[in-house]
Amino acid sequence: MEGLISFGNKRNYEDFKKQIPVTVLPLFDSIREFCFTLGENVLEDIRMHRVVFCKSMTFRWFIDVEPERDGVIIKIQKSRKDPIQTIQIKKDQPISEFTELFKTAYENIH
Repeated sequence: MEGLISFGNKRNYEDFKKQIPVTVLPLFDSIREFCFTLGENVLEDIRMHRVVFCKSMTFRWFIDVEPERDGVIIKIQKSRKDPIQTIQIKKDQPISEFTELFKTAYENIH
């Protein structure tokens, strides 16, 4: 049962990276790095198959990133009332096409 709950003995990003396809890792790393630039209160929660980025200790998540064979699936939550938006980014797409979405979600989540 150990490790099934994300609190307690957490996995770290170095462990999680081992399950990301090598061709997708640069994309995943760039999304991760961008999320951390949004503010000092950005936290990452390493889950079994994805990484969730939260705003402060309230754990209001704004970006949920799951690696795939050819890219990543991202769920974006701008508020608890709005529907969750799901996008797919292919490994060769620049994240600059999506950073404004990430920033808006970070700024609006409470």
